Amino acid sequence: MEEKLAQLKTKLAEIVDLSQAAALLGWDQQTYMPPAGAEARGNQQAVLGRIMQEWATAPELGKLLDELKPYGESLDPNSDDARLIKVTAKDYAKATCVPTEFVVEFAQVTSLAQQSWVEARQKSDFSIFQPHLEKIVELRRKYASFFPGVEHPYDALLDDFEPGMKTEDVKAIFSALRPQQVELIKAIAEKPQVDDSFLHQPFDEQAQWDFGVEVITKFGYDWNRGRQDKSAHPFTQGMALNDVRITTRVDPNFLNSMLFGTMHECGHALYGLGSSPALDRTGLEGGASMAVHESQSRMWENLVGRSLPFWQHFYPRLQEVFPSQLANVSLNAFYKGINKVQPSLIRVEADEATYNLHIMLRLEIEIAVIEGNLAVKDLPEAWNTRMQEYLGLTPANDAQGVLQDIHWSFGGFGYFSTYALGNLVSAQLWEKINQDIPALDDQIRAGQFENLLGWLRTNIHVHGRKFEPQELVQQVTGSKIDPAPYMRYLGKKYSEIYGL
Repeated sequence: MEEKLAQLKTKLAEIVDLSQAAALLGWDQQTYMPPAGAEARGNQQAVLGRIMQEWATAPELGKLLDELKPYGESLDPNSDDARLIKVTAKDYAKATCVPTEFVVEFAQVTSLAQQSWVEARQKSDFSIFQPHLEKIVELRRKYASFFPGVEHPYDALLDDFEPGMKTEDVKAIFSALRPQQVELIKAIAEKPQVDDSFLHQPFDEQAQWDFGVEVITKFGYDWNRGRQDKSAHPFTQGMALNDVRITTRVDPNFLNSMLFGTMHECGHALYGLGSSPALDRTGLEGGASMAVHESQSRMWENLVGRSLPFWQHFYPRLQEVFPSQLANVSLNAFYKGINKVQPSLIRVEADEATYNLHIMLRLEIEIAVIEGNLAVKDLPEAWNTRMQEYLGLTPANDAQGVLQDIHWSFGGFGYFSTYALGNLVSAQLWEKINQDIPALDDQIRAGQFENLLGWLRTNIHVHGRKFEPQELVQQVTGSKIDPAPYMRYLGKKYSEIYGL
């Protein structure tokens, strides 16, 4: 069996190599590729997608997995090899449901769509993107049809990003969370609003960039294994275990965009760089799910980056970088300002108390579109209506509304709910981390993140994809994904800031 296991690992390594080559092409498309290269890039991605699909569904791979199944069941169920056989068998079963020609078409369509989205967003004109999105929705519905056994067509899409999670599970979690968040927001609205005007003024772009680099270097981002570039929508892309890159964007008149976007993407990258070397080129490197990934990015962005201990360390340095803007702004005023609660149009710049409402809005829209109850042409109106219902705001244009996120352009239906789930997981993990590292606040106050990163490496990062998200969260915290720790965190934090 050792020989057959070695054969399996060799085949998987080649598939992973192709996948990472495709990832590099995707990274380039969103950073440095000239716009006219979109069609050629679509063809390149289609060819790679076809080859990967053929290899991932090859009968000899299925035969190997069948032969290895009894061996895998004889091993420690949590061992790398047992999990490799189990997870690969699930991946194989899922991949064999999807025709190769579909994979090729999807790669071509989404490559063109991403370039179209960039143009549509720049011009704030949904009609430019609409025909591409209509094709993507058609393909997403078709994809769901390849899995007739699912309870809801959206389950098939959700499983791509959140293995094992069902649409009804997410709805139940959000139903429990929504009224609590709405109640908190109403309580805050009755209190005097904090001032954040000092965040909305000119900040030199290069100085912002350099400060962000300084912060994430202290977090532990390894520049020998990564880099940072600019993109229209910040993202993280892993090309290999030792090559995980991030992007950010810089607003010359608003400090938060770069500041927290950079920390957020660094959190993703730290996760990607933390997989066990034993999992490299097996398909088990990376992360358990997008919710677990988001728990890492939101943790570094919010629980660390928006905390008072963090700024007790970094604020004097930020004042040195921007003396004319911040010299007369106290630490307490700055801390309150970056944590101001106010319904806003842009998801990535939303405060912690209102952020999940942005996600719930998108989940409702996605489900309605996949079910066929909402036409793509009606998305701008539906978006604006729900924004008014959820947050009391109406976007002035498409760029502020339906075009603000890149996810639909790459076919990422099923992705958005993982952001809110990630918030919940981050708070669950944070409670456990503080139990295990009682002096954590003092360490953050001193600009020391080694123990925090070490805990995450040991308990989360090292496992890669070995465990499904609910399984991993329960293993580490003792319970499945639970909104309670998140609401405790928000309640305590905003009671102190707003005097609730």
